[in-house]
Amino acid sequence: MPGAAEWLPASRRRCPINGPVAIQHHHQVHPGEPRLPAALAVLTAVALYSLLPTRLLIEPRFVVPVLELLLFVPLVAANPRRMTRGNRGLRRLAIALVLLIAASNAVALVLLIRQLVVGHAQEDAPTLLLAAGQVWLTNVLVFALAYWELDRGGPVSRTQVSRPRLPIADFRFPQDEDHDAIYEVAKRSSQKSGWAPGFIDYLYVSVTNSSAFSPTDTMPLSPRAKILMAVESVSALVLSVLVISYGVGQLK
Repeated sequence: MPGAAEWLPASRRRCPINGPVAIQHHHQVHPGEPRLPAALAVLTAVALYSLLPTRLLIEPRFVVPVLELLLFVPLVAANPRRMTRGNRGLRRLAIALVLLIAASNAVALVLLIRQLVVGHAQEDAPTLLLAAGQVWLTNVLVFALAYWELDRGGPVSRTQVSRPRLPIADFRFPQDEDHDAIYEVAKRSSQKSGWAPGFIDYLYVSVTNSSAFSPTDTMPLSPRAKILMAVESVSALVLSVLVISYGVGQLK
């Protein structure tokens, strides 16, 4: 099987003594991850929260969505098309945005359960059932964004920093172990830096974790990744078993 050094340009190859890993210290030619998928996820999460029933919101209704958009705009301005520019300030903004979406959705979940406990569910079961679906979908999106922002230093680092200098991985994807697949992807896309997970990969991890309540093909490696996946599984279990099932039972 061809090694990484065989399909790199001659200017980036190193002698066999240093090995193929050393070549990664040169400038990466990865064009950067597209901004659009993650941007759509953020806007969808903001819209889903805005459309929740008033009694599940932190009032006034549009305070939280406006704050989320205020955090989101500079992130898009810095990287409008591809994720190539990063600094400490942008990273803090991105993590603050994820935390705000997660906190507001957690409050909505608690208030939704409270509505069931105090006995209003029977009066408004269809509305609460729809709200449960909105909270579940937002949960999937926000954890996908969290995984995407945290793994190996974030989307900019994963494509613009050489692999040996990246932080320790939070997740191990199947592609990390399938060198044939990685080589073919890099060769077809002319990306000499190799394979790097994108937002859709983390969204898939979040969807399967929320559906199966456990990892499927992608394994969490770091303690924070395991904690996040555990929290997501528990919250999805509450929504699927307690909230949605109870709401269906109350439908006339």
